This record gives sequence, C-alpha cells and structure tokens, in this order.
Amino acid sequence: MMGKPESTAAAEEIFAGWQETLIWSCLQGVMGEIYTDHAVNPSSAMALLGDFCFLAGVPSEELTRFRPEGCSQEFVIMVPRDEGWAQMIEGCYKDKAKKVIRYAFHKGPDTFCRRKLEEMVSALPAEYTLRMLDEDIFHWCREDQGTKEREWCRDWVSQYADYEMYRRYGLGVVAVEDGEPVSGASSYSSYRGGIEIEIDTRPDHRRRGLARVCGAKLILECLKRGLYPSWDAQNLWSKALAESLGYRFDRPYTAYEIWGWNQL
Repeated sequence: MMGKPESTAAAEEIFAGWQETLIWSCLQGVMGEIYTDHAVNPSSAMALLGDFCFLAGVPSEELTRFRPEGCSQEFVIMVPRDEGWAQMIEGCYKDKAKKVIRYAFHKGPDTFCRRKLEEMVSALPAEYTLRMLDEDIFHWCREDQGTKEREWCRDWVSQYADYEMYRRYGLGVVAVEDGEPVSGASSYSSYRGGIEIEIDTRPDHRRRGLARVCGAKLILECLKRGLYPSWDAQNLWSKALAESLGYRFDRPYTAYEIWGWNQL
C-alpha cells in the first residue's frame, strides 16, 4: 500500500548513490516527504519536494500514479532513476508527460574561486544594491497570493512553512532597486549541509547581469557558513551561468514535466 514508510532507512538504500540534494532533504526530514510501496519492506520509493518528484527502486505503476492525500499541486517534474522508471512515467501519463533534459553538476566546494566570485559581485550596476533576504523580504515574496504579481520570485521562499523555518535553514540575497527586490538568489530547498539554489529576475530587469551577481554573492555567503550551494540547471542558459560561477558539469538527465497533475 502506498504511503509513508515507518522508517526512511529502507528508502535510503533505494536512493543510495543518487547525488540529489532534494532527496537528501526528504530523507533527513528537513522538508519534503518520502513515500514507498510498503511501510516496512519497500522495493520502490518516491521523494516529493515542491515541484519535484524522484522515483527509484523497482518501477511501480501504482507509485508512479500515486499522489498524496491533500496534494493539490497542478505541476510536477518527475525524475526517473533509470530507463525502467522513464518508460513507466511515459506509459502512465502519455502525452501529459513532456520529456525534457536537465543538467546536473558535480558537488564540491573546491570548484569555486572566491576571488572571481568577489569580482562578479563588484560588477553590480550602480542603480542596484544587494541585501540579504530577511523577514521583510520573505513576507514581501508571499504577498498577493493567488495573483501573478510576485509569481516570478515566490520560489525563493515557497518551500518554507514560515520565516522561522527560512531563518533556520534558508539563505538568500536580493538585488534591490528603489527599495524593491528585482532579482535574487535564494534557497529553493535546504538539507543538512547546504541548499539548492533558485535564481530569478523580474522580466523587466533581465540581461543586466543581476543573476550572476546574486548567484556569486549567495555562493560566497554559503561558503562563509560552511554550506554547499547546490545547482541544478533547467536549461542551457542556466547551465552556462552555473559554469561561469565555477560549477563543474556532470551530466544531462531526463525528466518529465506534467501539468494538471491534480486532475489526473
């Protein structure tokens, strides 16, 4: 029966070797949830955090179709551990599953050059200032829920129940113009030892180098605190930005974007 396992120990074995911080967040109980095909002796496991759903173990149609009770999200990105899971996703969701390629990077703080990152930060255009993502900005990101006005930046804080949780686990830097954030780099998610970076810029302020500046500053802040700033690229633009910041490309991987998940 699909549901939460009695212990995450068995799921840890199923996910072993998968270098994905969102899975670590779920296994560590920091955020997200683990679901399995059996409470005690699972052979299949799902890690669900925000928009991402990771599937590992023995391919299971029931787990692939499983949606937790009360889960109403419309969009999900399913990531298969292997080709068996990829075929299962395609078979279950058919034309609802859009196959995409994402880009993974090696994880290791030795890849970063602090001097180069500091030079990038110093390139901030004069009309902007940098500011840490504090309580005021946290709540600002959540204003106008249900509208599109702050949709561009909500993932800076969307996985944190409240500011206290963000203060404890999260970290972010924003570029401000005339008192209002227009670009920033923040933790999409957190695990013990690091964060997964989310970078967003308001459409009318793009192509001004703000994403690179904010990304460089957040990496420096993470290194200062002994945290690892993990990066996963959605597209080639994000891949190029990551490499310019010092990340070492590991491999492309397959994922599936599914809309209308709450209606399937």
